[in-house]
Amino acid sequence: MSEIKLPEVELNIYTPREPVEAVIVENRICTKESSPNFVRHVTFDISGTELEGHVQVGQSIGILPPGEDENGRPHKLRLYSVSSPTKGEDGQAHLVSTTVKRTIEEFDNNELYLGVCSNYLADLQPGDKVKMTGPSGRRFLLPENATDFNYVMFATGTGIAPYRGMIKEMIEAGIENDIVLVFGCPYRTDLLYADYFEPLAEEYDNFHYLPHISREARRADGTKKYVQTCLWDAAELMDPLLEKENTLLYICGLKGMEAGIYQALGQKKLNEYLDIREPAAGKKPEDWDEKDLKRYVKPSPRTFVEVY
Repeated sequence: MSEIKLPEVELNIYTPREPVEAVIVENRICTKESSPNFVRHVTFDISGTELEGHVQVGQSIGILPPGEDENGRPHKLRLYSVSSPTKGEDGQAHLVSTTVKRTIEEFDNNELYLGVCSNYLADLQPGDKVKMTGPSGRRFLLPENATDFNYVMFATGTGIAPYRGMIKEMIEAGIENDIVLVFGCPYRTDLLYADYFEPLAEEYDNFHYLPHISREARRADGTKKYVQTCLWDAAELMDPLLEKENTLLYICGLKGMEAGIYQALGQKKLNEYLDIREPAAGKKPEDWDEKDLKRYVKPSPRTFVEVY
């Protein structure tokens, strides 16, 4: 297998104590249809800042929302995965984008919680300015020799953000190897960037888009479709691809999603994507408990994980 060589990246050019100002140039809905969830594609102009040309696809930027919390302290920094390629949104180095889900949660006492930073970003209009930090992240990246590998990419929710930029970058580089994007969401209305990925799958034979919608159509055995079930549902595609020595695995989304994927990989005996330690190594993957998955089952060098 080709050596996996990740690019050198710059980190924390701007910090919470010394952020930089960026200007909103685009803020649009990126769900497939009318959805109860509000997810937006937000693009910033970083012209004239040291971020320009120094943000790699797969990294994150930080946003500092204005105001103070209930204790009178400034609101904390929030990190958002970059959804634009390294060359910038639409190939423009001064534009960097991200994907933001407006967080609205209802508690048992009928009180609503509104995510401070997500709602702040979702409300902004072109021309508005934000305080930005970054970049951050040195592991969840494409290799320098990205076109030498095949890719299986798992995403839930806004975890799809980095894959938008990565896939754009690889397609533009003329990759001929396979890319599989498995995206999980509850309803078809929650599909993100489908207007990009669906036509792409029709145009390129080596790009495979596999949406797994958990609360609508069931699998043949009556169970729900989750991202990890694609290892069985699409076995004809996935088995030979995952058995290749030059295939890399990426996992991005809500914390905990990796557990089901790790168990599925173990059940399929695809242990080259995992670092399994005792006592988990002495158990069947379906018997791994929360402690095993948290402490003794880790990603191998061929597996890249970014969960939050």
